[in-house]
Amino acid sequence: MEKKPTVASSFCLLLLCVATSTVAEVLEAHPHLHHQPHKNDGSIKLFVFGDSYADTGNVRKSVSPSWKEPYGITFPGKPAGRFSDGRVLTDYLAQFLGIRSPLPYALRKYAKKSKLENGMNFAYGGTGVFDTLVSGPNLTTQIGFFQQLLEQEKVYDKRDLIKSSVALVSVAGNDYTTHFVKPGNGSKDLAEFTKSIVKQIAVDLMRIRDLGVRKIAVTALEPMGCLPLLTSFLSYQNCSETLNLASMFHNQVLRQNVEQLNKESKKSAFIILDLYGAFLSAIKPQKDHQGKMMVQIDDPLKPCCVGVGSEYSCGSVDESTGAKKYGICRNPERSFFWDTVHLSQNGWNDVYSSLKSSLHQLYS
Repeated sequence: MEKKPTVASSFCLLLLCVATSTVAEVLEAHPHLHHQPHKNDGSIKLFVFGDSYADTGNVRKSVSPSWKEPYGITFPGKPAGRFSDGRVLTDYLAQFLGIRSPLPYALRKYAKKSKLENGMNFAYGGTGVFDTLVSGPNLTTQIGFFQQLLEQEKVYDKRDLIKSSVALVSVAGNDYTTHFVKPGNGSKDLAEFTKSIVKQIAVDLMRIRDLGVRKIAVTALEPMGCLPLLTSFLSYQNCSETLNLASMFHNQVLRQNVEQLNKESKKSAFIILDLYGAFLSAIKPQKDHQGKMMVQIDDPLKPCCVGVGSEYSCGSVDESTGAKKYGICRNPERSFFWDTVHLSQNGWNDVYSSLKSSLHQLYS
């Protein structure tokens, strides 16, 4: 009988990621996306901060599963640093804004100036608001990188940012993982921990705003209890309602803080992207007036790519023989989750469809 992976061991396997990457492969992985809802006059820029839900290549190839097959098989057709079989949240937001997906921060010194015109992606997989289980720049440090580009390297003009710029902040899931796997934590002091996370997020959001970014979108926390890492213990049939309540509490506190920030700044500079609702709308799709499912997803709580045993994960290979130690579902284009933590391209597309109406606030 196969031994079930522990939460701690699975997360450590899946979220190992830091630093830099190969130039050519990441540059190839950022072609122009088609069918953009908005035309861009070349002035708008997107700056991205956070974790693996937004990272498009800020990782070192030697340590991250995102650079191994089968990651990237749907887009761009080979591993390119994204934690998915294809596009992630950053790519879809860039598509909405009518620009290319911004270049990963790790490649800035190798790229032509024209590659920097769409902004920059500072997100590193596995990181959080605070330090997490992996070694990588937390949110405060990522914003420090941005500040350095503005004030010391003069890569961007602050006056241009004030006119037309957007930031995406996708963060917090890894902070909760770190909290839960540390001995003696669990649900203990969770409310206080949540308040400390959101308090720091608020500080960081204001810092991005003070650096000149006009509109800032911050993600609500996804329903943690629906991640396959947890639903595997329930045969991928049900979500953990206890963990989902933790997500809901985080989102409630986040909403209160963002409303206060908008009130104090006297401008609606900050918006929340409801990942919680978007995930659930895809996992539990609504029926149309004829009773047909509006979104077709096979086994929505089950990951498409999984290791063949508890000691393996998506992308694992036998070190001695090179044999694959993972399997892929028959139809990745009908999956929601790619691995036990991350969404497939199809999953992100469904989430993007749910978020579209709120994204229009970025233009108000």
